[in-house]
Amino acid sequence: MIKFFRRIRQKLLSENKFSKYFIYAIGEIVLVVIGILIALQINNWNQERLDGIEEQNYYKNIKRQLSEDRRGIESSMSYNNSFLEQYGYAIGVIEANDRSAVDSLSKITLNLTKSSDFHRQSNIYQSMVNSGQIKLLKNQQIIERLQHLEETYIYANKLEETHSEAIMTFAIPIIVSSLKVSNMTVEKVENFYTYQFQNLFTMFSGLMLEKNDIYQRALDRIAILNELIDEELGIENQEVNDN
Repeated sequence: MIKFFRRIRQKLLSENKFSKYFIYAIGEIVLVVIGILIALQINNWNQERLDGIEEQNYYKNIKRQLSEDRRGIESSMSYNNSFLEQYGYAIGVIEANDRSAVDSLSKITLNLTKSSDFHRQSNIYQSMVNSGQIKLLKNQQIIERLQHLEETYIYANKLEETHSEAIMTFAIPIIVSSLKVSNMTVEKVENFYTYQFQNLFTMFSGLMLEKNDIYQRALDRIAILNELIDEELGIENQEVNDN
């Protein structure tokens, strides 16, 4: 093809047809430009296709992480609820000054040292932000909701830190001063039937309820994100595969 155009140019020049050569040269330039533009467009289409495939893979990975997060959060809420029932019972025992239940009260008291602690196994969203790959996600609503979920997780972790600090500051001192842990013997029964001790159960119940509220907020946001991602993946009326 190149030789063909060269022969045409040489023929026009040899015949002194400069005007035709000029027109021909312009046409050749136009053809070259068109060829370049077509090549660029094909390259753009191919890049968009590859970006689309990578975007879909990110959505699938995000869905897998959300599924793991959901299971972890549900486990934390179940863990909290089991203790909330016990703490409610303890508050009633102290309010009634029921000394016959002191053994049960001492066992429940040890549970004041336990708390839920939700942590993700991975953070795909933060990895995408750090690497700049977040730009591959075309759905701005999904990006915004991932940001909101991240904020929810941060708040949940702060509540968990507050709970751990409360255990060390308030629960441990009263336990070691009132209860012989090695054989579960109550050394100072009166300590267990004070309003201060009742307040301890009330305070920890409040912390757990607040944690449950933020956990539920995270679950609600996960559900919305799953719906939006399913739309991007073209999934309709299908249960999320947790396996």
